[in-house]
Amino acid sequence: MAEDLSQARIRTLAEASLRAREAAYAPYSHFAVGAAVLSAEGTVYSGCNIENASYGASNCAERTAVFKAVSEGTRTITAIAIAGGPEQEKQPASFCPPCGICRQVLREFCDPERMTVILVKSPENWKIMKLSELLPESFGPGSLF
Repeated sequence: MAEDLSQARIRTLAEASLRAREAAYAPYSHFAVGAAVLSAEGTVYSGCNIENASYGASNCAERTAVFKAVSEGTRTITAIAIAGGPEQEKQPASFCPPCGICRQVLREFCDPERMTVILVKSPENWKIMKLSELLPESFGPGSLF
């Protein structure tokens, strides 16, 4: 496991991502995604995908959750749970990894070797990875010096 998260904490994040998914605004793709991030301080922030008729103005659930956390003063994210799939599925039938842009945004606010990424199908069914597995050889703040 990437971070030493308890089963109860993982379940809490999984449930939060599934609840956030219910708020998704996806009238074009009909693909609903919810995410929940855990700050280093222990606070959970959730977000959903928000589409726009001008597709480039859409925002992913992962970035919505991260931006909410950062706008509240958080600068370190230790874990994220992501649940996504066709909106007609009450619970996702498959795991939904973050897109490339979301992986890069997560990289800005974590240690990729310790960041826990939880891909969620249900509160009891998840897959755990490290961000470094999803974004090897990443470009981060230290790359600029």
